[in-house]
Amino acid sequence: MIKKNIFSILIALIIMYLSLANAHTFDKAPFIDIPNTDKAVHFCMYFGLMLVIILENKNNIKSNGHLFLLGLIPLSFGILMEILQATLTVTRSGSVFDALANSAGILVSILLWLWIKPTKKEIIRL
Repeated sequence: MIKKNIFSILIALIIMYLSLANAHTFDKAPFIDIPNTDKAVHFCMYFGLMLVIILENKNNIKSNGHLFLLGLIPLSFGILMEILQATLTVTRSGSVFDALANSAGILVSILLWLWIKPTKKEIIRL
């Protein structure tokens, strides 16, 4: 199970580090000051995590419902990271908006897979 999902686990560990590291580790570049850039970063991290989970488990996904249940893994992980930021770190804070950005990334990744999957089957048939 771990060997089959090694990339998902590695990405989750990277996200955990980025979520729990001292905020001063990631001081903003002085020329980039776009409001809410961190929400886009959250979206992309969890979009990527969900996409890798899907790709590593695509042969085991039997239905759309199963795919959405699989999405509960990164969703729960993202919520846990926000809770840990609020309770374990001094320089970070948990945010409902960050959790929503995480959720949006997961959902878009699932919807993209559902959109691409039928197209992929048609291309293989040709």
